Amino acid sequence: MSALPDLAVTGEQYREVPLHGDPLVAAAGLMAGTSTCNRLLYEQDGQFCIGLGTRAELLVDSGTVRVRHGARAETMAWQDNPLPWMTTLLEQLDIPRWSAFGWASFELAYAMAGLPVADDTLLLRLVVPDVEVRVRPGSAAVRAATTEQLEAVEALLRRPVADRTREPAPIAVDAPDPQYTAAVADCVAAIQAEQLEKVILSREVTVSSPVDLLGSYVHGRRHNTPVRSFVIDTPELTAMGFSPEMLVEVGSDGVVRTQPLAGTRAYTGDPIKDDRLRHELTTDAKEIYEHAISVRLACQELDRICFAGSVAVRDFMTIKQRGRVQHLGSEVSGTLPPVGPHDTAIARSWRAFGALFPSVTASGIPKAAAYRMIRAHEPAPRGLYAGAVFTTDHSGAIDAALALRTAFRSGGRTWLRAGAGIVGQSRPEREFTETCEKLSSVAAYLVRP
Repeated sequence: MSALPDLAVTGEQYREVPLHGDPLVAAAGLMAGTSTCNRLLYEQDGQFCIGLGTRAELLVDSGTVRVRHGARAETMAWQDNPLPWMTTLLEQLDIPRWSAFGWASFELAYAMAGLPVADDTLLLRLVVPDVEVRVRPGSAAVRAATTEQLEAVEALLRRPVADRTREPAPIAVDAPDPQYTAAVADCVAAIQAEQLEKVILSREVTVSSPVDLLGSYVHGRRHNTPVRSFVIDTPELTAMGFSPEMLVEVGSDGVVRTQPLAGTRAYTGDPIKDDRLRHELTTDAKEIYEHAISVRLACQELDRICFAGSVAVRDFMTIKQRGRVQHLGSEVSGTLPPVGPHDTAIARSWRAFGALFPSVTASGIPKAAAYRMIRAHEPAPRGLYAGAVFTTDHSGAIDAALALRTAFRSGGRTWLRAGAGIVGQSRPEREFTETCEKLSSVAAYLVRP
C-alpha cells in the first residue's frame, strides 16, 4: 500500500502524532475507542494500518457490484467475472489518492468459476475509510477528510491506553471428528482415482463461551509470527487473524508475488523436538510433493498474466515458522506487462488477484475439481475462511493475505476453522492432527470479555 500522501498534495488533513509504548496496544486501543460501523486493521511491514468509518464502499454479491460514495449510489449487474466490473467502478472513484481496506470470501472463487452462489451472498467488501491511521513505533500518521475527524482520532491516540491482555481461556480443538476423517478418506480415494491431484478440506470448531476478539488479537499477536495480521469489524462480520501466507502482492512497478505454504508440522518451542519435526517435514515425501505441485500451479497462474520468462521461484521450500506450526514455503514472482492505452494499473493488478484467487494452498489442484470436493464434503459455506484480507490504492498496488488462523463472529456465533492439504499419500488421522496444530495458533490465545 502506498505511503500516506502529503497534506499539501491532497488538501486533506494530515498529522503525525507522537506515541509512547507498544504500537500493538495503541492500535487496539484506537479500534476499541471508536464506534463506526466499519473498522479494519491490517498489519503490514511493521505498521498497523487502520481504517475507520466509510467514505466510500464497494460491495460485490452474487449478481451485482455496488458503489456508494456520498450522494452517488450505482449498481452494475456483472456477468462471467465480477472483478473487471469492480475495477471500472474503482477507476471512477472521485477521491484523490484513495486507499482502501477490504476482504473477499472464498465463495468469490465459485462466482468467478461460473458456479452457483446463494442469492445475496456478500463476496467482497472494499471500504475507503473516513480516517486512515498508520501506527508504528514512536508515532502515528493520521489522514482524515475533515479537521474534526483528525482531531477526534488524535485525542484517542494521545490518551493512555490500558493493555487489553487478560488471562487466556483456550478451547479444546482435538475432539475426534469422524465426519472429517471420513471426508478425507473419500478425497484420498478420488485423488487415487485421478479425479484431481490435491484438495484442501477444512473443518469448523464452535467457540461456545464468550470471547473478546480484540483482546484475543492482542494476546495472540504476541505469540504468533504471521506474515500479516488483521481485525475486521463490519456490519456482517467480525474477525481477527494471524495470516501465515501472502496470496498476492502487486506493487506500482508491476512486480507480482505470491508465497505458497504447503507442508506442515507442529512448532512446540522445544528446540530438540522442533529440529526433529523440521527434519521430518523436509524429508517427508507426501509433504514435499504437496508443496511442489502447489508451487507448480502458482507458476502456471502467473505465467498466464506476466511477461514471458519473468516468472521465477525464489526461496524454494524453506521453513517458515507461523505460530504453533512450521511450513514449507516458497516465493513465486513475475512482472506484469505495462499499462497500455486501453488498460489501467488498477485493472492490471486486479487481474493478478483474480489469477491467484483463491490460493492453491487453500483450494486444490485443479481448482475446479477441488471446488466440487469442497462443496460436497464441507457442510457450510466458507465465507471469509480461505478467502483474503487486503489493502489496495489508487496506484493499483494490492497487498492481500490469505484468511487463515482466524476467529470469526457473525449472527451471534463465534467459530474457528482450519484445513489440511489432501493428496494421494494422505492419511486421514494425520490430516486431522494437522488441523488441530493449525487451530491451536488461535485457540490457545482466546481471552474472555
